[in-house]
Amino acid sequence: MKNIKLSKLWDSLHSSYWFVPTMMAGFAIALAFTMLTLDQEEIPGLIKKLGWIYTGGPDGARTVLSSVASSMITVAGTAFSIVLVALSLASSQFGPRILRNFMQDTGNQIVLGTFIATFIYCLLVLRTIRGGEQTIFVPQISVTVGIVLTMTSIGVLIYFIHHASTSIQSAHIIGDVGRDLNNAIERLFPEKIGRSFPELTPRFAGEIPVGFDKEAAPILATHSGYIQAMDDEKLMNIAKSKDLLLRLNYRPGKYVVKGCELMMVLPGQQINEKLTKQINNAFILGRERTDQQDVEFCINQLVEVALRAISPGINDPFTAIRCIDQLSAAFCRLAERDFPSPYRYDDAGNLRIIAESVTFTTLTDNAFNPIRQYGRSDVGVTIRLLEAIALIASRTRNKKDRKALLRHAQMIERGSHKEISEECDRQDIEERYLAVVKALES
Repeated sequence: MKNIKLSKLWDSLHSSYWFVPTMMAGFAIALAFTMLTLDQEEIPGLIKKLGWIYTGGPDGARTVLSSVASSMITVAGTAFSIVLVALSLASSQFGPRILRNFMQDTGNQIVLGTFIATFIYCLLVLRTIRGGEQTIFVPQISVTVGIVLTMTSIGVLIYFIHHASTSIQSAHIIGDVGRDLNNAIERLFPEKIGRSFPELTPRFAGEIPVGFDKEAAPILATHSGYIQAMDDEKLMNIAKSKDLLLRLNYRPGKYVVKGCELMMVLPGQQINEKLTKQINNAFILGRERTDQQDVEFCINQLVEVALRAISPGINDPFTAIRCIDQLSAAFCRLAERDFPSPYRYDDAGNLRIIAESVTFTTLTDNAFNPIRQYGRSDVGVTIRLLEAIALIASRTRNKKDRKALLRHAQMIERGSHKEISEECDRQDIEERYLAVVKALES
């Protein structure tokens, strides 16, 4: 659970716009005090050797640092305004789910952190400059470092202009979501078909006690929210230590309402306040879904972008086709993966957990049904859907998964007869459908 909580904490920090700028501001404070300490040492020889060190008087140093500080805070405000505009455009055109990807953009966080860090550094150095008649102190090394930070900020500004203009392009956004989906597949489905060990093969559901539904008692949820992650190891340890059989009613990504039946426990007499608290602590709930243990979340992101693209208000089928391409690549990976069994056993071979697991059929339904329903009158989207299914079929070996793909192809083909009037278009769709059937039969 510790690793899951740390992973959740890091995901929250990575999705915030305050963590990286705060860390960089702290580094600027430490750098300022370090440089000022060096300036207070008697090292005139070093200053004379280094010809590029600032050698001006206190008035010049004040002018330089005050100009840099004022310009940096202005540029930081402008950059933040541009980020807000980009977030607004992304939310309206690609959907609010995509905002999380923008919030996780490390480049934007570093840009804001650089401007803020330079501003703080210049303020801290500026306050130490003394130009009175009795004591004159000009932190020459510190001012030089401030100038270097300014040049760095200019480079970061150039990068930000380029990055902001490319990050709101549909191809860039879809590519990022596709990369997140592939990473989630690698993380959640690491075993490829044919590589799993025989002793890990799921056993028959007949091992579930006959009177489970009558004798089991529910564990009620103590909070509401989306299940972002759950600790399988902790649940297994609880089940082993108390000799329980747990049947989960929810999986990561589902919304849990406080007071609902989170899981069923056998024997039900074991349930008490302590056990309820322990099991609820094994779940991390939040206000939104994440891809930490929820591969459907990334699929839904691509589907939402595709649906918005083919809506009458936007009418951009090429963006929808890009989403289908990313989905086809992801499902080709999924077709070669070994989905985990819902039945989990302890080291002694006793059934301990019956999980609510995701299946290939469920994922294809979530991906293809909405696009088929909203894009049935779009010839280009319909053809690309069938081409994607044919490609996935060539990688699929499981009979049940191939049957699910055939069902989707049949629904797409039937819908085209009702929504598409042009005979030539229907013939093109029929050719793609026959290609799917051929790929499934081969």
